[in-house]
Amino acid sequence: TLKDLLLKYAEEVSPSHKGVIAEIYRLKSIARRWIGDLDVRYLSKQHFIQYRDDRLKVVTGGSVGAELALIKRVLDTAVRKWGYGVPYNPICDIEYPKGSGARTRRLLGNEKDRLLIAAKTQKNIYIASIIEFAIETGMRRSEMLRLRWCDLDLENGFASLYDTKNGEDRRVPLTKRCVEVLKTVPQDHEKVFPISANCLRLAWVRARNKARITDLRFHDLRHEAVSRFFEMGMSVPEVALISGHKDVRQLFRYTHLNPTNAFKKYPAFSD
Repeated sequence: TLKDLLLKYAEEVSPSHKGVIAEIYRLKSIARRWIGDLDVRYLSKQHFIQYRDDRLKVVTGGSVGAELALIKRVLDTAVRKWGYGVPYNPICDIEYPKGSGARTRRLLGNEKDRLLIAAKTQKNIYIASIIEFAIETGMRRSEMLRLRWCDLDLENGFASLYDTKNGEDRRVPLTKRCVEVLKTVPQDHEKVFPISANCLRLAWVRARNKARITDLRFHDLRHEAVSRFFEMGMSVPEVALISGHKDVRQLFRYTHLNPTNAFKKYPAFSD
């Protein structure tokens, strides 16, 4: 069945990929759906059109496209690497849904305070610190969850990141507030935030819902951080050095400046 191939890929191929945690989660999610029970020898274009249309009722076009692309890679691997006799890859013949536009969501009003208050009432002792750490550093979720105490230089205010998404190591400067937050985190584990990605996801949803905030994703905190860097007056190369973006065009997708904050730096626009 397709489920067997998806799980085999998760076990044998995904561990060598950068986004291993997210990829395995997505593979298992697809495997649990009706399409996972189908015999790969009889998969047709119509099956994937139906799957695409069903999923579009639940998630965004970008998410559906990512799922289809992943299934395609699995089927290609089954033929080329594992020797499965799949006649042809029917996903090649279907139209992928258009991805959603770049998000512009930033924290509004007192949303940060409400989030932190809600997070501090949870049993998960790390979620409030992670939220504030994300806003202060602009790090990716995977980078924060891999961060070890030995990677931190609190005295000089730097965090060293290794084997990041873009394949390069980098040093991220830590704000004074960030250092203060880190000093409240228990140092009883090798990792700074010793929780899984799924644990963080669930804790985030609980905190967001308790704070009665809508349409805010954890990744939006990275948007918030990068935009704040620009509002501080940092240049594009400086922000790219912190955020880890190789392509500055990609960086601008994260940048949605607050005009009030941006123009405060210029005497001509301020009192």
